[in-house]
Amino acid sequence: MPGTTIDYRIISTDGHALESPDAWEKFLPKKFHDVMPKLVKDPKGGDAWELIPGAPPMPIGLVTNAGEWGKRYEDLEWYGSSYDNIRKGAFDGKARVEEQDIDGVDAEVLYPSQRTMATFMAQPDDEYHLAGVDAYNQWMHDQFMAADRTRLIGLYQLPCIDVQTSVSKLKEAKSLGYRGVILAAWPSGNPDLSDEDDPFWAAAEQEEMPVHIHVGLKLAGGRQTGESRKVAGERVTQFLAQLPNLQTMGGAVAQASDWMSRLVYSEMFDRFPGLRVVGAEVGAGWVPTFLEHMDDHWWRNRTWTGSKLTMLPSDYFRRNIKVTFIREPFAVAVRHWIGIDNLMWSNDYPHHRHDWPYSRRIIEESMVGVPEAEKRRMICDNARELYKLTGVT
Repeated sequence: MPGTTIDYRIISTDGHALESPDAWEKFLPKKFHDVMPKLVKDPKGGDAWELIPGAPPMPIGLVTNAGEWGKRYEDLEWYGSSYDNIRKGAFDGKARVEEQDIDGVDAEVLYPSQRTMATFMAQPDDEYHLAGVDAYNQWMHDQFMAADRTRLIGLYQLPCIDVQTSVSKLKEAKSLGYRGVILAAWPSGNPDLSDEDDPFWAAAEQEEMPVHIHVGLKLAGGRQTGESRKVAGERVTQFLAQLPNLQTMGGAVAQASDWMSRLVYSEMFDRFPGLRVVGAEVGAGWVPTFLEHMDDHWWRNRTWTGSKLTMLPSDYFRRNIKVTFIREPFAVAVRHWIGIDNLMWSNDYPHHRHDWPYSRRIIEESMVGVPEAEKRRMICDNARELYKLTGVT
């Protein structure tokens, strides 16, 4: 409860929240209510979000917890879930804390619905783009996290406009008490990483705000500059037209190697050594091969490419980057090749990959034989230190 001291033992570093049914009406300016996301019904009578007028509805089944203990994977489906029959912790902070208690989890680092954020950020209207992202951040801060800020660690979603806006919003996040920000595209809004992003990295380092990338940069092509509303709207509609499948919903865990290697090779970590970056839901078992490859690639090509890196690429990873993992006994087994300080356990709750309410059992099964001090770093202390969690409101 608020006002109490939390003795953190287990922290999930990748959880999610689903906006409440009243979120957009309550936090979006009224001028946008005619185009804001609206609740409609899915083919089996469950709830779904029509994110833009006329777009195919996005059901909520696989991003919520239907409440059955030990539900089989074979019984999971997108359709039929509604705000009335799911566990309320997906969208209500007070209920979320109660669900943490059932699972034995002391705190969660929370990400938004990526479908919804991508929809707002793909809009050609910058004002609506900003209003939608701001509305989510306000809902998370004022409504969801307010139930217990020692246990509900919401991250601030950054818009995709330009680097000045990214810097301004990062500072706003810091002033509001957020403990980190999320990027969905390069901070400048450019298609690729560039020196134009440097003011943002400098601000993140100065403000000591960890920067998070959830799986990948979904809008890495930047904002819809120069496109008509019709064309941009068609792109969003096409994005929403098909539900994610095995090809699109996260099976390629190592795709994060692309943006991680870009950050390292760009020499930006030499310019901003205090910057901390988190790769969320990227997995970890692939990291040793990735680090080995990066070091070899740099060593063979450093001279003719004019690289000015002052350390091995793997050293930058271990100093500046952390990754979250869910259920990966192999990653735990090779933890010393990755770096124990670089690993943060998560349960992805309430998305369909979660093991609620058996997270404690999964941790023990995945970490058999791991010394207690090392296990504690991966399931608690790395996150507690990164987010400066004292357990006191």
